[in-house]
Amino acid sequence: MQQIADWLKTLGMSEYAERFAENRIDFSILRDLTDQDLKDLGVVLGDRRKMLRAVAELGSAPAAPLASAQPPVTPAPLAAAPARPSVPVESAAERRHLTVMFCDLVGSTAISAQLDAEEWRDQRTIPSVRCGRRCRSSARLPN
Repeated sequence: MQQIADWLKTLGMSEYAERFAENRIDFSILRDLTDQDLKDLGVVLGDRRKMLRAVAELGSAPAAPLASAQPPVTPAPLAAAPARPSVPVESAAERRHLTVMFCDLVGSTAISAQLDAEEWRDQRTIPSVRCGRRCRSSARLPN
């Protein structure tokens, strides 16, 4: 608990050290604290924001040196970071589930089981083509 007290002191918020100790908050759960948790502890808004920012700056590095017999291990640097996809994985997954849910909502699965592939393609594309023609004729879309 002394480590948390020292960390709070470096932030200029040593007045919260006792509250953190009473609630047994240490570095192992520090990154799990939310704004609501800090509010429940009685931390004022400005200090909550500063604490959350400081916790985020801790990143994935150890929050404080822990007393242990083993020296700290430093990770080997990565040769090159892989290119990140333009859409976060979580976002793509949510969109996929929404698309499947919408298809089921309008009965696409049942309709596709009743029609052969060409008929199903026509059922999907003809309304889109008609809509595009209507929009272009009303000068809302470029040709």
